[in-house]
Amino acid sequence: MVGIPEVAQATATIADLATEPTISSKSGDRQAAWQVFGSTFITIFLAELGDKTQLTTLLMAAETHNPWVVFIGAGSALVATSLIGVWLGCWLAKRVPAHTLERAAGVLLLLIATQLVWESFHP
Repeated sequence: MVGIPEVAQATATIADLATEPTISSKSGDRQAAWQVFGSTFITIFLAELGDKTQLTTLLMAAETHNPWVVFIGAGSALVATSLIGVWLGCWLAKRVPAHTLERAAGVLLLLIATQLVWESFHP
């Protein structure tokens, strides 16, 4: 159902992220860095499965019969948008407390989920 992934992500953001430890890039703790990497990879991977971007790249690869060019273009776009997200997150982290950002992200995701569910019943 439309909005279910957003509700799950919002719930995780509000409940779980507040309890996660903050990892400093200066800490030198390789295990913690790998945990952050793994958590980030799994979260983004699952969030992106079956979304509009994946469906678009599927269609573009099928239409163009040039999957490697589509892969490189889509991958570059995802890297660029991730870079913007990381940059914005670092910028915000210097200005807004982490718990405020986490709560705001959770509320924003709940609002998006609510809007998606509303639109699915009221076209």
